Parts: sequence; structure tokens; C-alpha cells
Amino acid sequence: MSGAGDAVRAFLRGLGQTLITLGLVVLLFCGYEVYFTNVYTSKEQSRLGDDLREQWAEPAADKPGPVLVGTALGTGLAELWIPRVDMVGDQAKVVVEGVGHEDLKRGPGHYPGSALPGQVGNVVVSGHRTTYGAPFNRLDELRVGDAVVVETRDTWFTYRVVRQQIVAPTAVEVTYPVPGDKTAKPVKKLLTLTTCNPKYSAKTRLIITAELQTALAKSAGEPPALTGSA
Repeated sequence: MSGAGDAVRAFLRGLGQTLITLGLVVLLFCGYEVYFTNVYTSKEQSRLGDDLREQWAEPAADKPGPVLVGTALGTGLAELWIPRVDMVGDQAKVVVEGVGHEDLKRGPGHYPGSALPGQVGNVVVSGHRTTYGAPFNRLDELRVGDAVVVETRDTWFTYRVVRQQIVAPTAVEVTYPVPGDKTAKPVKKLLTLTTCNPKYSAKTRLIITAELQTALAKSAGEPPALTGSA
């Protein structure tokens, strides 16, 4: 019996050591996912921000309406400011054009073909919630009435949250120009933010819908939503 007992104890010790090793491997992998991907995105955001500001400093083309540059996939399109979650100042995020894997590694991505900031329709922006800088990590904290500000070359577009919802990953109707109705003609100027839900899972999608409130020329200074006066 003692021989059998020793064999069982040896097996359990070996099993325990194996589980500890596997646990350490998982922890190291999680550390890599969180730390190193964040470092990569931080560098990309800095580079994209510098490129975007250089473009904005160049003379604008003589065209009516908002001037948007950098629409090639993976390049900067605009900057996103969300006061509620402290995404302001140096923490504002450059929105890149595209929602492919490589695009979203650089920052929140604008769905090609969706409206551009300030236009009638639906500006759709997707972002990671837990890795690659986790730009939308705190998106669930947004409430109706909160400001989401999009900065372009010459204009501050202030959107106000009108709805938060959880949908299935297949619910592409939230990205339509008129959310929920593919055939309807858009008349509103909307902004939709999408991210995985809950945190550390892709089971569902968290959707924030906002509607344009004001468009302020940058020559007039920062909008009230960023100065605390509204």
C-alpha cells in the first residue's frame, strides 16, 4: 500500500508543478499582451500624432466643408477626445483609417465608407478594450449627454451621447448610416463607437451612439466641452 500511496503522491506533486508552470506561462503571456502591445501602440500613436499635426500645419486645400486628410489605410484621420474617461490633452487618441488587425494595433479605427466627422450619416469608430493601448477600455462609463469630441484640421466636432447598448458581434446594423435601417436616407449626423464586451471577452459588443451638437472652428479656441464651460 505504501508503494501505491507514494506513487499517488508523486503524481499529484508532478501535476501540481505542471499546473504552476502553466499558470506562470499564462501570466507571462498576459503580461506580454498588456505591456508590450501597449508600448507598441503608444509609439504608433506618437508617430501618427506628429504626422497628423504636420499635415494640419500645411496650407489647406481650397475646398468647402471640413478638411480631412490622411485617409489612406493605417494613417491618421482625426483625434478623439472624451472628457468623461480622461481622454484629453496628451491622452487624446489619433483615429486611424481602417479597422483591420494592423490598423487597430495603431489606435481606434474609422470604418472605411462610413461618414467622416461632421457629415450627415454615421461616423463609425472601433477600438480595442484591453490590449494595444486599450483606447476604449472605459467606454462603458459614458452616459447620455456626455461629450465625445472629434478634432480635425480646422474644426472641433462635439457629439453628445444619446444611447449605450450591448449587441451581438453580428449586429452590423448599428454601423448603417441610419442605425437599424439599411435602406433609410440619413438626415442626422451621428458618431458610433464600438468595442468588445465585456472586458477580456469578445462575446458581445458595446455600442455608444452620439449625435453632433456643435461644429466649432479651431480658430475660435477649444470647444466648451473641453474647457469645462459646458
